[in-house]
Amino acid sequence: MYHQYFKRLIDIVLASILLIIFFVPCVLVAIAIKLDSVGPIFADTPERVGQFNKHFRMFKFRSMIVNAHHIMRTDPTYAKLFEEFKNNSFKLNNDPRVTRVGRFIRKYSLDEVPQFINVLRGEMSIVGPRAYYQDELDHQSQKYSDVKSAVHKVLSVKPGITGLWQVSGRSMVNFDRRILIDAQYVDSMSFWSDLKIIFKTPFAMVSGRGAV
Repeated sequence: MYHQYFKRLIDIVLASILLIIFFVPCVLVAIAIKLDSVGPIFADTPERVGQFNKHFRMFKFRSMIVNAHHIMRTDPTYAKLFEEFKNNSFKLNNDPRVTRVGRFIRKYSLDEVPQFINVLRGEMSIVGPRAYYQDELDHQSQKYSDVKSAVHKVLSVKPGITGLWQVSGRSMVNFDRRILIDAQYVDSMSFWSDLKIIFKTPFAMVSGRGAV
């Protein structure tokens, strides 16, 4: 079957090629991150929920201040913002934790490039559903209880670097709509649907539409 064998072969080949292509931009991004703010090059975020609820560390360039994930959830000064964050499907249009370099690399999805490492490790796919944080998944599943079956379906496959919802509106799409779009992708997953999404992805990256 495509999703068991051929899809994995495509992932390995594409991830290897793209890591080579993006090597120089990645070096420049890493230097910019170190010059712009104090902290590691890669994001210090909690693990994500992968296929069959297995947790894994997602590699992303750091686009926020150090310990941003923990600060948002525990610092009283961020309490009001955290409520807005949860009510807005775990997204903020003007997140004060984002650095200057972070705003640029997030707009053009350059922070996502290290995820090709996750693809080579077998934790992610080039195309697939979004990889969620556990607390995000728990909260949103309670808020939108009618999409629990869609959540279960989405977690039956590997999460992707890009996917159907990313090329259909990206962060402008709320959780319930995003999950249903990803479940739709799982139902119709094929070589041709993946190829179509892959070809659409560069246009979504260059436009920066919907990125936060």
